[in-house]
Amino acid sequence: MIEFKNVDVVFGKQPERAIQLLDQGMSRSDILDKTGLTAAVRNASLSVAEGEICVLMGLSGSGKSSLLRTANGLNPITRGEVRLETDKGMQNFLALDEAEKRKVRMERITMVFQKFALMPWMTVAQNVAFGLEQKGLERSHINERVMHQLDLVGLTQWAKKRPSELSGGMQQRVGLARALAMETDIILMDEPFSALDPLIRNQLQDELLRLQDQLRKTVVFVSHDLDEALKLGNHIAIMKDGEIVQHDTPENIVLNPADDYVRNFVAHTNPVDVVKANALLRPLSELRTLDDEYCLSQRHDYWLNLGETSLKSSVRYGSKKHELQNWPPEKPIETLQKQPTLVHMNTLMKDVMEIRYHTGHGVLVVDQNKIVGYIGDKDIYHAMLGKLFEED
Repeated sequence: MIEFKNVDVVFGKQPERAIQLLDQGMSRSDILDKTGLTAAVRNASLSVAEGEICVLMGLSGSGKSSLLRTANGLNPITRGEVRLETDKGMQNFLALDEAEKRKVRMERITMVFQKFALMPWMTVAQNVAFGLEQKGLERSHINERVMHQLDLVGLTQWAKKRPSELSGGMQQRVGLARALAMETDIILMDEPFSALDPLIRNQLQDELLRLQDQLRKTVVFVSHDLDEALKLGNHIAIMKDGEIVQHDTPENIVLNPADDYVRNFVAHTNPVDVVKANALLRPLSELRTLDDEYCLSQRHDYWLNLGETSLKSSVRYGSKKHELQNWPPEKPIETLQKQPTLVHMNTLMKDVMEIRYHTGHGVLVVDQNKIVGYIGDKDIYHAMLGKLFEED
């Protein structure tokens, strides 16, 4: 959906003067001393798949916002490409003429800023409608789309209010509704929640995840907060001095940091709050089979027999057969029976551990009503000890 390909961004007059120095591996500070130019982004390559949230994160000045803003032309690219999925296929945004770029900005990509960028003289509804009016849509269609988006973010009753009458969190929801109203496939979000109080920030993170479940947008999200990145991102790209030092899943960022910089970033992160079942499980394909049963634990004579569906499967412990139960996240774990449990791929490690403790059985992982793997004590210990060994 969107691809950054060997992107260099240099700020200052005649930025091409820095190209040779970048190729020589000269540091950002040395380039600044020698040329007066700032190498904001260095050889950054990154692909963001359709429907995923990719979080760019790093310390202040790491280059995350500078890279993000190349995607819609707010920052010029000194070298490299930003390729977007358009109605003509994947195209290099920089190679388009101005009319084509404007079309992409109007139809394919929108942005949510840290500063809410609302027009104070307009009502909430008028702010959300602004971009649609620029597209020349009919008034009835604009009104319908605006009210739909305000309903999605819970601001219908505030439609006629001015931004000054809203809290900071509500103003940011207006900005989000304005971006969603454009119905573009790609949304760029530049630290949109960082200026908000922690409680409101957490609520808006939940709101974004709820909307993403419904809308499946492709989101590139800038943050300097690791907890936020781990919560929101399908993938995370950690940047330092303009370079991407690791692009990976949240689980791998925490459990397998690429270098000391990333390791220090995640040093105080508890894996149980980040790692999900899909990263813990042992795939069925890796388990030993005998007489159409999968060996979950040879030591304990613990076997899985697959049925037509996940719930029609069963587990045999010695000579005793156990039916399976499903755990929906809204169900209290303490209400589960003492029997093997099915969980979704996205179940957090802390919930897997509690289910294991409460039921006395390992956990079976389901994807699209199909059992795809098993999590036992060994798998949980491996994840926890693996992180500890990395820190040592």
